[in-house]
Amino acid sequence: MKNTQATIRDIAIKLNISISTVSRALRGAPDVNPETKKAVLEMAEKLHYEPNRVAQSLRIKRTNTLGIIVPEIALHFFSSAISGMQEEASHHGYSIMICQSLESYETEKQNVHMLAANRVDGMFISMSSETKDYAHIQQLLNKNIPVVLFDRVTDSLQVAKVVVDDHDGAFKAVEHLIKTGCRRIAYIGGPLTFYISNQRKRGYLDALKQYNIAPDEELIVHCQELHHEPVERVKRLLQLPPDKRPDALFCLNDPIALPVLQMLKEQSIRVPEDISVVGFTNEPVSGFIEPSLTTVSQPSHEMGKKAIELFIQQNQDLDNFIPATEVMKTTLVVRNSTRKI
Repeated sequence: MKNTQATIRDIAIKLNISISTVSRALRGAPDVNPETKKAVLEMAEKLHYEPNRVAQSLRIKRTNTLGIIVPEIALHFFSSAISGMQEEASHHGYSIMICQSLESYETEKQNVHMLAANRVDGMFISMSSETKDYAHIQQLLNKNIPVVLFDRVTDSLQVAKVVVDDHDGAFKAVEHLIKTGCRRIAYIGGPLTFYISNQRKRGYLDALKQYNIAPDEELIVHCQELHHEPVERVKRLLQLPPDKRPDALFCLNDPIALPVLQMLKEQSIRVPEDISVVGFTNEPVSGFIEPSLTTVSQPSHEMGKKAIELFIQQNQDLDNFIPATEVMKTTLVVRNSTRKI
């Protein structure tokens, strides 16, 4: 089927004026007669004319498009962050392209290269759990493509970052468990190279130290894979002798805690009577399962908006911009998977 989309040439023919005059009128050039400009705009609307964004971007070296890479769009935390980004980006005249790495380093690299090939004006990345090398992101910086990292970040790159206070959130979660009488608290974390896992582990250890509880290395778990391994590792902890078994589980995030809760139910282990469980992120389903999950809530929508704000600040003064880390507060949400104080 022939493409019937209106062009600048169509407007020029209809008005019997030159193509260059139409082009200048659409750009708002001051040297175009006001009546001519009005006629051009009216005809453009009548013909449903849409400007060629590709041609425009080549001319002005800007696409007004931002690239976003997250591990999993299906997780509420990331979909909420993307919503905040889109809201703020739209306010500043940008559209967005969204990719997901599915926790794969190779897929994340492919996403970065694809977005760069599409000439996005900036990139927003929450790294996969497999990402240990950052050369693909450094390449963006070498090409002067602004990068903002959010949630899953690294200290190895000098870029703007948006995170929550993972240490404080973890500290509050473990402190709550201690105040409910738990003493053998296990930490179910991610890879050792995983920034948020290490920050939350620090909060976990500092809470134990604050209450004079010696950490047990057997109860500190680092999972390399986050979908199936955590449940299997918890099963192993439950097979320890009764005096070595954990009486509480502090999980890296809700997507780990929720399958763990399901497994405990299948094994007829009562929560919180036999063991307490705490998550992190506050996925919507966490409040509706039985028992409802005690968790740490992150302001994901606001994190997304803040990431765009940092990009706008950087774009306004590239020469003097100093990469900053924006740290946002968390909130402990107490539900039924932990005992009452």
